[in-house]
Amino acid sequence: MSRKVLSVLLATAMTASLLVGCGGTAAAPAADAAATEEAAPADEAAPAEDAAPAEDAAPAADEATAGKKVGVAMPTKDLQRWNQDGSNMQEQLEAAGYEVDLQYASNDVQTQVSQIENMINGGCDVLVIASIDGESLGTVLETAKAAEIPVIAYDRLIMNTDAVSYYATFDNYMVGTKQGQYIIDTLDLDNAEGPFNMEITGGDPGDNNAKYFYNGAMDLLKPYIESGKIVVKSGQVDFEQVATASWATENAQSRMENILSSNYADGTNLDIALCSNDSTALGVENALAANYKGNYPIITGQDCDVANVKNMIDGKQSMSIFKDTRTLAAQVVKMVGQILKGETVDVNDTTTYDNGKGVVPSFLCEPVFADINNYKEILIDSGYYTEADLQ
Repeated sequence: MSRKVLSVLLATAMTASLLVGCGGTAAAPAADAAATEEAAPADEAAPAEDAAPAEDAAPAADEATAGKKVGVAMPTKDLQRWNQDGSNMQEQLEAAGYEVDLQYASNDVQTQVSQIENMINGGCDVLVIASIDGESLGTVLETAKAAEIPVIAYDRLIMNTDAVSYYATFDNYMVGTKQGQYIIDTLDLDNAEGPFNMEITGGDPGDNNAKYFYNGAMDLLKPYIESGKIVVKSGQVDFEQVATASWATENAQSRMENILSSNYADGTNLDIALCSNDSTALGVENALAANYKGNYPIITGQDCDVANVKNMIDGKQSMSIFKDTRTLAAQVVKMVGQILKGETVDVNDTTTYDNGKGVVPSFLCEPVFADINNYKEILIDSGYYTEADLQ
């Protein structure tokens, strides 16, 4: 089956000012990569204007967009960030004049496959997909390809299919380098005597991004491990050992409870808890509250979820990477318009993200980090949260 891709004109209000906070720095390869760029030091967090999208970022509705339909497939409502991603996407697409079919799949792959099938059969002109398992959508996306429906992989690369047209995400390797550099700077690892004890909590092995986060941090921290300045007492260092299925808080908590009881019950201090995101960080924080009596460690995170920002304010989490989903949504809306109009689609990385069938042209937005020193500027002054949200 084929159908002609009709052009859509996005209003000129969607300009480069949408992309404040987006950077053109390419990520380093996810596997066996040496750090290829110097991460920003921890005291150089971007100011709020670098994190917040421009005012009135979504393009105005246009007659040419009437009747165009965009399918948006999100993995779950169980994590705060996907609710925000979905609602931001829907709001900006509808403001641009599109009909939107937004679906959440409850972290069930077959549900997501069925939802995508329905989007294809329901006449969607473009699909935007944040996959649950990047390896599991090849068959349904062959149907999209046969129907000449372009596919944008959203934040998670879809693997082993040539049906993915573009990838829009944050610089995932940089997420890890910022976490690693924060640890280096906070402990002054280049000058401190050490040793410092660290435990690692990674992400879901089914999420392609998880290895990018892990490698970004570990490429900076491995030299300190090899020199003995950082010690991982559990011995669990490899990604396969530290991965957390489904990014689930309860899985991270259970694993950390076992690590604490086996290695830190005698009062040994845990100095660093490298956590790839906020849901895993929350599990580690829960385990520490129940089973740990030593000095409180540095804890990293990602997504600036409300519960974690509250913990940051309370001294229970050190930092969290902030990826402003309004900015990413605005970029995807722009890409949708460029695709349908037949224009050159904005990308800033054409070498890094090989999904097993070829390199997928990508647009990478640059993340920043929030901590106790700048969270008001980054999160509240930008309008992402209100003071009341964090009470």
